[in-house]
Amino acid sequence: MLDAGLELESERNQIVSALAATSPSNWTPTQLAALKGNMDVTARGVPLKLLFGSDYPYRETEQHAPWRGVGVGIRPSLALGGLSTVWGGAMLPYRDTDLERWPIKSAVLEMYYRAVLELTGLSARQDDLADLFPLHCDAPQSLEPSNQARLFLKHLERHRDKLRAVGWNFGRSRLAVRVAPTAGDKGCVYCRLCMYGCPYGYIYNSADTVRQMRSEKNFTYQAYFIVTTLEERGDKVIINGYDRRTRNTLAIEAGRVYLAAGVISTAQILLRSRSDYDRPLRLWDSHYFLFPLVLARRTQLVQREALYTLSQLFIEIFNPQISRRAVHLQIYTYNDLVGQAVRKAFGPFARALTPLARQLEERMLMVQGYLHSDESPGIEMTLQRDGNSGRDWLQLSAVPNPETPRVVKRILREMLRQSRRLGGIVVPPLLQLSEPGRGFHSGGSFPMQERPESFESDCLGRPCGWTRVHAVDATVFPSVPATTITYTVMANAYRIGWETAALN
Repeated sequence: MLDAGLELESERNQIVSALAATSPSNWTPTQLAALKGNMDVTARGVPLKLLFGSDYPYRETEQHAPWRGVGVGIRPSLALGGLSTVWGGAMLPYRDTDLERWPIKSAVLEMYYRAVLELTGLSARQDDLADLFPLHCDAPQSLEPSNQARLFLKHLERHRDKLRAVGWNFGRSRLAVRVAPTAGDKGCVYCRLCMYGCPYGYIYNSADTVRQMRSEKNFTYQAYFIVTTLEERGDKVIINGYDRRTRNTLAIEAGRVYLAAGVISTAQILLRSRSDYDRPLRLWDSHYFLFPLVLARRTQLVQREALYTLSQLFIEIFNPQISRRAVHLQIYTYNDLVGQAVRKAFGPFARALTPLARQLEERMLMVQGYLHSDESPGIEMTLQRDGNSGRDWLQLSAVPNPETPRVVKRILREMLRQSRRLGGIVVPPLLQLSEPGRGFHSGGSFPMQERPESFESDCLGRPCGWTRVHAVDATVFPSVPATTITYTVMANAYRIGWETAALN
């Protein structure tokens, strides 16, 4: 495995190790402040999610994976583990109704979905969602919901039949989190730090899998490697690059290459390898939006409750009068970032209105929504080069979709109509529509096709013209459904690896 391999700074890692070695009751305010202090939040949300207060997942990309963005929120990562270091752990498979342009269907992915869960673990429950989204595991265990989530779910369940009649399906969130105790650890301890990072490592991070694999005799990990181009020569692939510390050039010969650098860097490497400059590619995106829902009843003392702060509930809306595709909503209950946002919304009056702010915190849920890429803005990616210096970069530009705001407005109107059944009301003026790519649910610049043409891939992720190079990240997705992307990225990569294992 060749990897740029950026990791958490040693001083922060020492603090994390100290927290992991004891229980949350022994953590000090100084330790917590060191890991939380850089995570800024505004009324518009968190500008950039950090890990333990560090932005290392996003560092050095301008130097080593040069890109320029106009009106986009996506960015590459050179971290060990990539963006899985800062993801929210949400896990839902794709359904055939959202895979119309795909050359494979969900049944093909089923065994690989199951295999992925052996790596990630899963917090899930056998509930109404299982009728639509198979669990792919035999005996799921579930995190305990927060008190606010219990209250909200109680309202939904009371009106289940009427909500189902208008296309609503809901259930507990499915998360790549180690729930139950295993040998040597306790499982989730509800320490409230999820949004900053889990000191115990219970939220799945692919960096942990890499570290485990390094003990295998047939696996070698080489850090600090920046891949620049790939070149097929007969039955070999030459991987060209350099050491990011020294800039010394490097070249490695391989029989086959699996390229999983993320949708920006993978496209950049493939385009540069064939000198495909000034040829725009379309990157599909599942549009991300955010709005609050204020419950009619308070849940007292949420600020002190022991809880996890990842998504608590999922709502899937299947209603053609709202959207031609499924809409995916993730419900978040209280965490201290919500508290910060509420206090900042009060501005200079925050101190005087502290009791009111606390009551609002005890009622407020955050709803994070995603749309299918058919109804989302996209991103145009073009590899460009400076004729004088020879340096190149990937230019990213937003491609608006006029349908997006209309669909989101219909979602909000539907939620307003269902206010009594929700036990609360959404606040449309506080809706935040993100820029394309902000949710990091993007892919499809080299989409899989049965008979690929230029700038398309076959079902094994091989871009047209390549025979031994396989793109195995979301680069090969023909579309991006609203449900969570990482689970299917992992399953499809597993499938490609399995199906090509016997090839020469």
